[in-house]
Amino acid sequence: MIRYTCDLCKRDIDPEDDVRYVVKMEITAAFDPLDEADDDDRDHLEEIQDILEQLQERDPEQVAAETHTVLRFDLCAECRKKFMKNPLGREKAKVFDFSEN
Repeated sequence: MIRYTCDLCKRDIDPEDDVRYVVKMEITAAFDPLDEADDDDRDHLEEIQDILEQLQERDPEQVAAETHTVLRFDLCAECRKKFMKNPLGREKAKVFDFSEN
């Protein structure tokens, strides 16, 4: 039997009694299109060569991790509710209660 645990609260998730939720996140480096007006003066082969030289100096695993990452988490029902309220994990803005003097 496969045992599931919530990745947030570490509670065991019983597949017979509890609903298990899977959160998948894919983080990919974004590349914006280049301005075509500057395209006439560019040496594309030289740019590619420069990029390849830079990549040779770096660890291939680090480059891969910086450009594409896939994450997967199992959540219980309670942690799913918390995640849906704040999926980016931002701290909520502090609300100040001012007296009406």
